[in-house]
Amino acid sequence: MSTVDNRYTLREFVEQTQQRDRGEGFFEMESPRILEVNLRNNYVWTKMGSMISYLGNIRFEREGVFDKGIGGFLKKAVTGEGARLTKANGTGKLYLADFGKKIQILRLENQEIVVNANDVLAFESHVTWDIKMMKRVSSMMAGGLFQMTLSGTGMVAITTHYEPLTLVVTPEQPVYTDPNATVAWSGTLSPNLKTDITFRSMIGRSSGESFQMEFIGNGFVVVQPFEEVYQAQG
Repeated sequence: MSTVDNRYTLREFVEQTQQRDRGEGFFEMESPRILEVNLRNNYVWTKMGSMISYLGNIRFEREGVFDKGIGGFLKKAVTGEGARLTKANGTGKLYLADFGKKIQILRLENQEIVVNANDVLAFESHVTWDIKMMKRVSSMMAGGLFQMTLSGTGMVAITTHYEPLTLVVTPEQPVYTDPNATVAWSGTLSPNLKTDITFRSMIGRSSGESFQMEFIGNGFVVVQPFEEVYQAQG
């Protein structure tokens, strides 16, 4: 006599994967790779192209090229899609994701963090932001070395490939990282580009074996077990 196997029914699938309200506030982790943003007649800045679904009345507006002034326009002209933002405004539930990357929610309390521009998923409207490029970086390396500085008080969501690792930096213990595996660092740090090889040997190489980011001072650095390679875009 056969028995009915209820493990794979549509009903069970819906129950296991359906959206759930957890009452966690403005940012809510719907899953490790999907962020829910609860809008109530306000707005949030999101990475362009990260919206996968929404409920309610939400309008989307691409950030104007001159929203951050002429300097901001020139920065965005060379940072590519990774640094471009969309303003989601209204009331409802907004769902964001970025190529299945893992999402980390951070609460800033009058603090500053610097994040690889491509790894910023979303942040609250009252968080101050700016785009910067590492000093002394040649154009051949610039594709993945743009960062977004986020400061103030509010929620920020960033993404990582797989599980991140946070390393503590002290004056006695500097930290060296592969630029393509570096996700974020505390605003108290100003990294330097470090290399011990000649310019000729760097031609055609883009990995951390060629050059490293050097962090000295007091703070932390977040890295991921994955090397992202970017191409600068016009």
